[in-house]
Amino acid sequence: MGLVVLDMAGTTVADGGLVEQAFAVAAQELGVQPGSADHTAKLDYVRATMGESKISVFRHLFGAEALAQRANVAFEKAYGELVDGGRIAPIAGAREAIEELKGEGRTVVLTTGFARVTQDAILDALGWRDLVELTLCPADAGGRGRPCPDMVLSAFLRTGVVDGVRQIAVAGDTAYDMMSGVHAGASVVAGVLTGAHDDAALRAAGATHILGSVAELPAILRGVDA
Repeated sequence: MGLVVLDMAGTTVADGGLVEQAFAVAAQELGVQPGSADHTAKLDYVRATMGESKISVFRHLFGAEALAQRANVAFEKAYGELVDGGRIAPIAGAREAIEELKGEGRTVVLTTGFARVTQDAILDALGWRDLVELTLCPADAGGRGRPCPDMVLSAFLRTGVVDGVRQIAVAGDTAYDMMSGVHAGASVVAGVLTGAHDDAALRAAGATHILGSVAELPAILRGVDA
């Protein structure tokens, strides 16, 4: 596996539920009151769609494009402020796993469903700006986030390090990560249990492997390559 495409929040980055906190801020700005049935229903949808592009989630929840964009801006602002407040950390062993993968000659790309401004805030907070050669958000791949394969295929095209999609490994913590990897044709689609979705959900979405965390990925890939 010469190209490894890794999700961020929940897979390589522990954010301690900041998505739900930032959603609450965005929802309230659009008049959705905490504790209301509407708030509960919308939060349930946010939880179910972890890993999907956030603007796509807001389009589903609020309908009109102007409202979706307003909610997305509020969400990204709230999440960025939480990140700046020191509320995130690497998943245990994630940086070491990335460095191990790179040391074995693999190219690692980090992807997210967040906007670029938020992705950059996370990278800066962790000191990961120079950890990998490429990071992608939905806008970098034409605007479509997961479960579409676009970010994985953009990583394939932009790095040019492998000759075919079967030489790609994808890892993530959500069903949407799994579907994105499957749709892209990756031969390894690894679900990790450090984030939003459980073993059953990851397998149902097409996971080829289930890992306790991303720290286990280098050994898995060595086994696949053998």
